[in-house]
Amino acid sequence: MFISCSKISYQIIALLVLFFSSESVFAADLTIASGDTGNGQALLRKQLDDFEKITGNKVAIVDMPSNSSDQFAQYRLWLAAGNTDIDLYRTDIVWAPQLADQFLDLSSAAKDIVATHFPSVIQSQTVNGKLIALPLFADAAVLFYRKDLLEKYQKSVPKTFDELTETAQYIQDKERMSGNKGINGYVFQANAYEGLTCTALEWIKSFGGGQVVEADGSISINNENAIKALENAHDWVGSIAPQGVLGYGEEESRGVWQTGNAVFLRNWPYVYPLSNNADSPIRGKVGVTALPSAHANEPSAAALGGWNIAVSRYSQHTQQAIELAKFLASKQAQKERVIALSLLPTIRTLYDDPQIIDAQPLLPQWKPIFETAVARPSAPTKTKYNEVSSLFWSAVHDTLSGNGTAADNLARLEEKLTILKGSAW
Repeated sequence: MFISCSKISYQIIALLVLFFSSESVFAADLTIASGDTGNGQALLRKQLDDFEKITGNKVAIVDMPSNSSDQFAQYRLWLAAGNTDIDLYRTDIVWAPQLADQFLDLSSAAKDIVATHFPSVIQSQTVNGKLIALPLFADAAVLFYRKDLLEKYQKSVPKTFDELTETAQYIQDKERMSGNKGINGYVFQANAYEGLTCTALEWIKSFGGGQVVEADGSISINNENAIKALENAHDWVGSIAPQGVLGYGEEESRGVWQTGNAVFLRNWPYVYPLSNNADSPIRGKVGVTALPSAHANEPSAAALGGWNIAVSRYSQHTQQAIELAKFLASKQAQKERVIALSLLPTIRTLYDDPQIIDAQPLLPQWKPIFETAVARPSAPTKTKYNEVSSLFWSAVHDTLSGNGTAADNLARLEEKLTILKGSAW
């Protein structure tokens, strides 16, 4: 039976872990490397404070940039050097194959909870039979829209990219003519980093252009549908999207949106509660729907995201670090995370929790989006994924910026990926 009081639930979790761990009676000073968006770090600190009170351990956060590409680069440096100063790492869903040798296998420690999670999430963190990290939350991108502006101009929520383009342009033009000069039709993540890999993958997959590298390892990116997808996105820059979108990450695009200067936004679910904060100019005016598709009556393609918690193999406090990893990935921690931040649980039963649905009535709407989300090609490209992603987002950014055509850039990308692959990924 679920106990609603978070402190009691946390105590039960921690005490059970402590009871079965002979080493955990000794308090330790732990460190966790974490970068986040919105209010994520504040909630993490609150949860770490709870863990400290219950266990007697102390936990410090090593703040990382919110840009996931910057995080990954620093992680690789620390782990390659065998850094013993950091015990746990907050990791992106696509990093498991690349960092597997640097993290502990949590299969045994988590054998009692693995079956409670969505199998696809556990699979994404399993490399050569080793469970590299425990899930904190899942993510799938969505389309945010201004309900008030669509109602004002009697426009429907767009279901295709053509409808999005037409509606964004129409409302942007009308609003600017009426004096709202700062309004933009559409903002998204188009800076040259991992976020653009997610955004562009959604466009290309929706247009029928594949997933850059397919599950069998074949390189599929250089095709007519992928070219059409990028040409379509190129036309947004400087029209319905500001030229500055080429430098936007998650937080920059949210900033434009939350100040009331965008009709549509592509971003992750964490944006929803922030948009409805008491001091938000767009509070009560925000709608959420699935990302558009390229063609009517076809499903959209939302990039699969999510973050996990891994324990460094170089930690000098492995037992206490594993306890903390299980604590942060627990049912109660995930429940608190979704209620406070709209971060999608990976534990299936939480989608039927009345308290969560009451606090986050849109959660049932996000579940099917998450279940049909598109994975980035980290599994087939294995340890070379980061290089694959970097080459991909660079080609896309060049195209959006007008540095070469989509056809030329994707042809060059195919050549570079072929060299990178060699005889095998």
